[in-house]
Amino acid sequence: MARRAIELAEQRLSKDHWPEYYDGKLGRYIGKQARKMQTWSVAGYLVAKMMLEDPSHLGMIALEEDKKMKPTLTRSASF
Repeated sequence: MARRAIELAEQRLSKDHWPEYYDGKLGRYIGKQARKMQTWSVAGYLVAKMMLEDPSHLGMIALEEDKKMKPTLTRSASF
């Protein structure tokens, strides 16, 4: 699911000039007051892509108390 979300982001964000947010029930429209070329939109995309490629990088952005927690990994019911 995460890989698909990144693929969609790659297609839409650069084409839409890295908007601040999307709007609408399904998030298909660029928000009326959304600024474009937002650094944090690019940064969020890059961090998500980096985490997907190597989840061990999570320690770089996690809070100290989060580092002590072990995530529960479960398989999706769709497998």
